Amino acid sequence: MFGLLRENIRIALDSIRTQLLRTILTVLIIGIGVFALVMILSAVKSLENTITGDFAAMGSNTFSLQRYDFEIQRSGEREKINPIISFRDIKQFEETYNFPLTKTAVSFTGTVGAEVKYENEKTDPEVQVLGVNENYINNSGLKLQLGREFNVFDIANNNNVCVLGSDFMKELFKDENPIDKTISIRGAKYKVIGVLEEKGSTFGNNQDLRVLLPIQSARSIFTQPNINYNISVMVDNAEMLDAAQEEAIITFRNIRGLSPLEESNFGMMRSDDLINRITSITGYLEAAAWIISIITIFGSSIALMNIMLVSVTERTREIGVRKSLGAKSKTIANQFIIETVLIGQMGGLVGIFLGVVGGYLFAVALNFEYSLPWAAMIAATIISFIVAVVAGSYPAAKASRLDPIESLRYE
Repeated sequence: MFGLLRENIRIALDSIRTQLLRTILTVLIIGIGVFALVMILSAVKSLENTITGDFAAMGSNTFSLQRYDFEIQRSGEREKINPIISFRDIKQFEETYNFPLTKTAVSFTGTVGAEVKYENEKTDPEVQVLGVNENYINNSGLKLQLGREFNVFDIANNNNVCVLGSDFMKELFKDENPIDKTISIRGAKYKVIGVLEEKGSTFGNNQDLRVLLPIQSARSIFTQPNINYNISVMVDNAEMLDAAQEEAIITFRNIRGLSPLEESNFGMMRSDDLINRITSITGYLEAAAWIISIITIFGSSIALMNIMLVSVTERTREIGVRKSLGAKSKTIANQFIIETVLIGQMGGLVGIFLGVVGGYLFAVALNFEYSLPWAAMIAATIISFIVAVVAGSYPAAKASRLDPIESLRYE
């Protein structure tokens, strides 16, 4: 049995070598379909890993009050823009929200185009500057690689201190320790007390090229009107999350002066809600990848069936000789099935290789967290095998039914 299988594989490889150009084109057609599947699923997985990783670092027991809200309508999800969350709002919230075992972080983005100076060196004007309080680093899932984070005295006393992103270690302070050094932003001096661990970038937003300042100090140098502030609350006990969230909604509705009949004019978002929303979006992308790939692979199966039918026609005399020497119809059919499966698996391997490389390059280009799409690779292998068996069944059956005498007469 194994000897016959080995002989059929040898014959199939010989046939493939004699039709090399045709085989290469068929392999490429199959490979393109598999490549589309593996590449798209790999890219989607990298995107999902990166974004969910960022939000998961915040913990599932974190929620935020924000300006924007999302409404579910028949046509889909629509973003609702509410009035800004002002400095007065966040100060009142800090003073009145006293739910047990919670930490409240407040922040705002002063600019995304600041120039930071240190002695005779300076950065490009692309640094993000945030004003934060003492809970921001912890609630955002950030960690320090050097120094310390803000404490309550830094915020209360409006100290001229700052925490830097990790990219400053590669630029301004590549040859020295930045702790206790003084930087300048818009002419204001700040002493560096800490450096954050590397976070990478998402959608071109470099999270490592930013400066965190005490919120009052940041407000003194960024005085543009209508600044929107953000509130984030972390609950130490996850079982108390729902109660803490309800209390926060009531507190903020009172701050906004809303009556019981009025709708909330602010948004509420939990970190796990964001992860679920991202997962649902990537689910649609994965479904689209499967549809595109199945259509492409279906086209390749037609091409594969065509090449095998041509092969049967070209080898009619060979089939007649083998049958006249005693070869069974089943043996002839198996020979063509094996040849088809070999071509299909070659196409699958080429597609998997190109898909993995393409997905990796996509992840590297966008600084996403890459992981091998094992499910897509296994599925591609199985699909390639099934396509080959289906595409080769009819040509194999046709070859096995050929009359040996008529085949020997074939020119």
